[in-house]
Amino acid sequence: MVLVAGCGGGGDGETLTVYSGRHYGIETAFEAWSEESGVSVQFLTGNDAELRERIAAEGDETEADVYLTVDAGNLWASAEDGIFQPLESTVLDESIPAELRDEQGRWFGLAVRARTIVYNTDLVDPADVPTTYEELADETYDGRLCLRNASNDYQQSLVASMIAAEGEDTAVAVLEGWASNAEIFANDVAILDAMAAGACEIAVVNHYYLAQMLAEDPDAPIGLLWAEQDGRGVHVNISGGGVTRYADDIPLAQQFLEWLATDGQDTLVAANHEYPANPAVDAEPLIRDTFGTDFKRDQLRADVLGSLNADAVRAMDAAGFG
Repeated sequence: MVLVAGCGGGGDGETLTVYSGRHYGIETAFEAWSEESGVSVQFLTGNDAELRERIAAEGDETEADVYLTVDAGNLWASAEDGIFQPLESTVLDESIPAELRDEQGRWFGLAVRARTIVYNTDLVDPADVPTTYEELADETYDGRLCLRNASNDYQQSLVASMIAAEGEDTAVAVLEGWASNAEIFANDVAILDAMAAGACEIAVVNHYYLAQMLAEDPDAPIGLLWAEQDGRGVHVNISGGGVTRYADDIPLAQQFLEWLATDGQDTLVAANHEYPANPAVDAEPLIRDTFGTDFKRDQLRADVLGSLNADAVRAMDAAGFG
């Protein structure tokens, strides 16, 4: 269900309207922005695809000045649908690495999530944990592996990154091994719960889901290994946003994005334990101290990653991966 809410209140009556498919910690960021800027934020939250379709249907009647969403595929699709307008911003260009933003300046990554390998520390010796996504297709892991379902955005983007690195034929072969080896789950939380209970030995999840679990239970028997450290680097995805094509106040909307990329980075990422997109901003303490920050990341451009989403869906279908 889509909810409408607001926060803050500018003395001069200025208001910014944000449609957001991102939920974690977003209201805190809106409140902080309102307090610092004096601008009231009205926001609408909901399903990414539904909000994207809503903006497209509303056209120049939309109230959305900014659209925030998760996953490179969603950002790329939004740009292809004409929802965003290109920005010229020295602040955004200097704050957000080139690989985490659209080449045409239509959208910008604001938070980074790594999708990597986790394991049950009671059942698996760290020395025996596979170090690449491709290794998980080996029959050694038959019945020991848990993975996210094919309809999930994060799973699709992981496969898209594999296609970019190795080609679609190789990705399909790996996916066939995954389909044979893995129990499929609807979400990462269910995967981690199953792992903590001993029902799963090895899995692939977004790092922040494990961080959320460890924040509640530091003794949970789950360890994290950064995948692909001897190769292309661990797969990373983003949440981000842009100024809509029909924004009423483009400078104000751009100013909000610039704040999220700079002074607002801590507020945006802390509640969800994501890594900041801005490399000048330190990671929050839990992930900094538990997972570290000095790991190799896949440098695949997020816009290229997003453009391969349809190929990823096709590859999973061809492999029978559900």
